[in-house]
Amino acid sequence: MTTRPSAASLDKGGSDAAPAHAGGATQTAEGVEGATVRHIEQRLNRFRNKNTFWHHSQAGTMAEFDAHYEKAVASLRKGLGRTHPLVIDGKEVRPDATFTVRSPAESSLVVGHFSSGTTGHARQAVAAAKKGFAAWSATPWQQRAAIIDKAADLFTAHFYDLCAVMTLEAGKTRYEASIDVDEAVDFLRFYAFQMREMGGFEMTMGQPVPTEECSSVRRPWGVFAVVCPFNFPVAITTGMTAAALLMGNTAVLKPSGKGCLSGWWVFDLLRKAGVPAGALHFLTGGDHAVSSELLESADVDGLVFTGSKRIGMHAWAKQAENGRPKPLIAEMGGKNAIVVGKSADLDKAVQGVFRSAFGFSGQKCSACSRVYVHQAVAADFTDRLVKLTQAAQVGEPWRKESYMGPVIEKGKLDLLKELVQQVERDGGQVLAGGKPLDMDRDGRPLHGNYMRPTVVGGLRKDHRVFREEFFMPFTAIATVDSFEEGIQEANKAEYGLTAGAFTEDEDEKRMFFDRIEAGVCYLNRASGGSTAAVVNGQSFGGWKMSGTTGNGAGGRYYLLQFTREQSRTVAG
Repeated sequence: MTTRPSAASLDKGGSDAAPAHAGGATQTAEGVEGATVRHIEQRLNRFRNKNTFWHHSQAGTMAEFDAHYEKAVASLRKGLGRTHPLVIDGKEVRPDATFTVRSPAESSLVVGHFSSGTTGHARQAVAAAKKGFAAWSATPWQQRAAIIDKAADLFTAHFYDLCAVMTLEAGKTRYEASIDVDEAVDFLRFYAFQMREMGGFEMTMGQPVPTEECSSVRRPWGVFAVVCPFNFPVAITTGMTAAALLMGNTAVLKPSGKGCLSGWWVFDLLRKAGVPAGALHFLTGGDHAVSSELLESADVDGLVFTGSKRIGMHAWAKQAENGRPKPLIAEMGGKNAIVVGKSADLDKAVQGVFRSAFGFSGQKCSACSRVYVHQAVAADFTDRLVKLTQAAQVGEPWRKESYMGPVIEKGKLDLLKELVQQVERDGGQVLAGGKPLDMDRDGRPLHGNYMRPTVVGGLRKDHRVFREEFFMPFTAIATVDSFEEGIQEANKAEYGLTAGAFTEDEDEKRMFFDRIEAGVCYLNRASGGSTAAVVNGQSFGGWKMSGTTGNGAGGRYYLLQFTREQSRTVAG
């Protein structure tokens, strides 16, 4: 197998491919086809996903990867516990009040102390971003793209440092941390590449009359509030922030309270890449005051948010109260299903469900939390999944042998206890897991938020375990009489983020894609039956209560959401 070049080796110059929508002479059908082929070839040759872990595994250099990662973790441990400021208009702001972030993997480990921003600080940051908008939006798009590319260089240079931050702050294993950083670099590279490929999204239109020249341009909205989640604290934070900035908006970045150090690194590397002080501002908060102000403010021109449905819909309602339309680009979670047909390759299906349900301790918006299995293969499938789940190694995330680390907060352990009690009370069975952990397989004590990955079954299909998002390593199995019934059950949830299916039947394959109500769909994918969001591969965005725009991050339509169209006509 040929190893592909890393993102750092890519050509960063402007694309010589004309935008697919550009005006010009009419081409013949053969010419259009040829131009399309050339365009695709040029696009594929100018962007490559980083895929660090995969490249090392293919090249036989995992020992090198492990050595760099472990050195970064050891180094970071020595530098933890610092106090971090807010940054508004390039100036450090240090309120008297701070809050402490501890590692979910080791509760005695202080990740850092962070400034408790207030609504006043949020208003100051928005005002500073408004002031900085004129200069940043007037910066040529080529220069903005070059800054974002420079950021990708810096993220690549600090790859292992960023991995270490997420291991200690979020509890990510080395593999999960590596794909998070890779995704961040891919967002930066791909969005900058796309800006060049599309010529800044400036389009020559038709000429309705000979005396007029018409064009379409994309203009930024103004100030974007960027409110981030804990679970992909580098990738999602980077992707949302970079998209807003690249398209000429200024940004106020607010990381999750459980991902402040990751957010600080993202902010710091972006400003070191050349994002000016007036264009990017950094806030943290020990409570919900800062986030609420950014989500509700009439002075914010656009909002990009990843988090819960409750908060997303609250922001939606507040925007309506503010009396003017503005973009709300929100990803609001999922209750993702995998349907296993009677013709399924069960080796693939078991792996696909296991990896999707329990990767990063089930704390992915795309995690598989419910499975609908044809009754003809249900016993075999369930037996295999239970055995694989019971064999999973849970432990400190920096240990190489750990498949799963901790959950982000102690409250999840209480939720697990509640769910297990309800499952058993309602006639179901806990088939695997169902308990917190205070010791790993080798007898080492665990001093964090650890639990066994859990599989339950035997419940009615309208039970809460098939409808509510829990955001932890917990999945429920139900049997169905047909593949079609599995699709119907999958669609009953209010969410529609991701979905997967395993079947070798051609009619069922078509049925899955035609009828499933989800934005990101996977068929027969053993490496993750409902999970993956590789930039320029799986555009990541949900339907129904999972998203507000229908356009996925890392896809071909994402950047346009951060702009509004302006039509220009010049009469001769």
